[in-house]
Amino acid sequence: MRLPKLDDDTIDVEQTKNTAWINCKTREDATAQFETSLKQTGAGYFDFYLLHNLGEMRTQYFDNFDLWSWVQGKKVQGLIKHVGFSFHSTPEELEAILTAHPEMEFVQLQINYADWENPAVQSRACYEVARKHGKPVIIMEPVKGGMLATPPESVEKILKDTEPDASPASWAVRFAANLEGVITVLSGMSNVEQMQDNLSYMKTFDGLSEKEKETLDKAQEELKKIPLIPCTTCNYCAKVCPKEIGISGSFTAMNYLTLYGSKPQALHQENWLVGGHGRKSATECVKCEEVCPQHIKIRDELEKVVEGLLK
Repeated sequence: MRLPKLDDDTIDVEQTKNTAWINCKTREDATAQFETSLKQTGAGYFDFYLLHNLGEMRTQYFDNFDLWSWVQGKKVQGLIKHVGFSFHSTPEELEAILTAHPEMEFVQLQINYADWENPAVQSRACYEVARKHGKPVIIMEPVKGGMLATPPESVEKILKDTEPDASPASWAVRFAANLEGVITVLSGMSNVEQMQDNLSYMKTFDGLSEKEKETLDKAQEELKKIPLIPCTTCNYCAKVCPKEIGISGSFTAMNYLTLYGSKPQALHQENWLVGGHGRKSATECVKCEEVCPQHIKIRDELEKVVEGLLK
């Protein structure tokens, strides 16, 4: 495993982000976040600064406010050492952003072994786009919001059979850390024991062995066996739905519930992905089913979402 080297020897790292799409009506509203962050952190500058959560309609705020040139100005002033962005959307959008802004120095992506081939997240494809453009990657959600710390029982058995004393979370973090071009893996921890667990296997980590890779391959294959709604988030349904029902987002959230048994996490996904779209079952309209390439009985599945998740 070779880690990318950036152009300084910073040890004490400060990182923060700009969320221009939250309650910002003007460029001044968006740029004011920077001074607030400096004041609240007490830092004189930031080593890594993110234009946060690009993708979909959120990207236009950074474009309209021209935060691309603004953040470069802060770098010239010495207030930022390295500029990048975090991203939650399709590899096609990521390709367009990196083509338009080659000056970005790194990308922060959601990557874990459960989402690696997930059509709703497309971790592998986004990672490959970033690396094609020569961008180092910071990984977020390596344990998928804690879900891979308590994976489905059949998946946990595969991991425990190989390394009985290793935590399920350690497998998830190691999968992410094993990828080429990774600067760091951001692992959320909620207590000292989790921190100690992370340190125990990462302190001397030097890449996955072939046996460990095979184990993770088996875990991924086991996840695929769990019966899910076969939605690929092509969103053809969204283009024809007269009621603008958040179909693919609802299905992704329901699949979270099926995989991990966590209703709060599934509702969080539903709120994030569906947002302002209709949280309701479909009517007698069949336009969505007529265009679905996966031949999903969308109306029936939406009824299950309402019953299982939203009531």
